[in-house]
Amino acid sequence: MTAQQGLPVPDPSDKAAIKAAWRKSLVDQRQRMDDRIWRGEQLQRVMRVWLISRPDTVIGAYWPIKGEFDPLPALFRWQEAGREEDAKSAAHHRRIGLPVVNKVDKTLTFYTWYPGCPMEEDAYGIPKPKDTEIIQPTLLFVPCVGYGPGGYRLGYGGGFYDRTLAALQPKPFTVGLGFTEGFLSDLEPEPHDVPLDAILNDNGVVWPIT
Repeated sequence: MTAQQGLPVPDPSDKAAIKAAWRKSLVDQRQRMDDRIWRGEQLQRVMRVWLISRPDTVIGAYWPIKGEFDPLPALFRWQEAGREEDAKSAAHHRRIGLPVVNKVDKTLTFYTWYPGCPMEEDAYGIPKPKDTEIIQPTLLFVPCVGYGPGGYRLGYGGGFYDRTLAALQPKPFTVGLGFTEGFLSDLEPEPHDVPLDAILNDNGVVWPIT
């Protein structure tokens, strides 16, 4: 790994230390971003347009933390559009799921979310749906601390999504969401890393490259 412009550079042979430094710096930058609300609005538009051509009726997402982009308003509009189509008998009811951590195997299970549904905090202090239906998404929006060439993602290092995607059958279509500043040109995948199927940022579709 080479130096990433504007980010800390630990011992270049210590990949774990480099990723840890990137995570800290990128989260700090994201939380201090003066135009984060505006960028979020741009990414909401990108999401809505991108979803038009998707056939999915069950989508998994996440509750935003640490300055992450919030995908839920765009998904609620997607769900409402589905209800309009339902009235015309042209589509199935659309559902949104948020993750709940399984404490035993550290994987994620997705529970139905809708505005105003009962919520409670998980062991990490993140809100999660309470006693709603378990669903299995065919499309999964994943938060990115950073992302790099080839569709690879830098997460928080807990491995929750890696373990979940390895266990889910059939595997959902995975889409990373992040801001432009999260791009890491020097991010190199490790042997266990699996690329995302697509990545969206506030400028548009980053991956796959068209």
